[in-house]
Amino acid sequence: MSDDAGPTPYWNTNVARHPGILRVVPGGCGDALDVGCGDGLLARKLTGRAERVTGIDKSPRMIAHARELAAGDPRLTFVEGDFLTADLPDEGYDFICSVTAIHHMDLEAALVRMRALLRPGGTLVVVGLAREESPAEWAATIAAAPVVRITKVLRRAREPEGMPVAVPRMSYGQVRAAARRLLPGVRYRRHVLRRYSLTWRKPGHGAT
Repeated sequence: MSDDAGPTPYWNTNVARHPGILRVVPGGCGDALDVGCGDGLLARKLTGRAERVTGIDKSPRMIAHARELAAGDPRLTFVEGDFLTADLPDEGYDFICSVTAIHHMDLEAALVRMRALLRPGGTLVVVGLAREESPAEWAATIAAAPVVRITKVLRRAREPEGMPVAVPRMSYGQVRAAARRLLPGVRYRRHVLRRYSLTWRKPGHGAT
């Protein structure tokens, strides 16, 4: 499988996280799922690391665009629907990712669903947005603000047309606590460009 998913048509603080996501796709990945896939940019990149890639998004406009850009690639499937209720196979995926979409849902319900859909030994990566609550969270945001502004200008950051937006309801601390409770051993990181990430490997069958 080739890692070439074509040229990146735009850059933003979500796209900035794509290389790190692609690096942790398990070797020999058969099935990958991109939750909140938008126009399918990351899903297309994942075809270089997985045999089959499914993207799901609630936005009819985004899914239509994703299907158009996929140009009939048989490795790609795009599903229009609510991730929390869509008909997806339990333990059906070796890799699941989601970039800046989980704050559009109930975070705990979404993490529980992702955990159920992941095969034993599979890997989950969530990149998300949260709100500042504690003094330490605000200090980190204020310190990073000049870097964020300069990077966006230099990289000519832009969003895909029609991308849905939502204001995060949970704080960074609340996200971290929920993730650690639902995904034992999860790796939580806060990133400079106003994102956090969760990386988790589901225990294999027979693991204690």
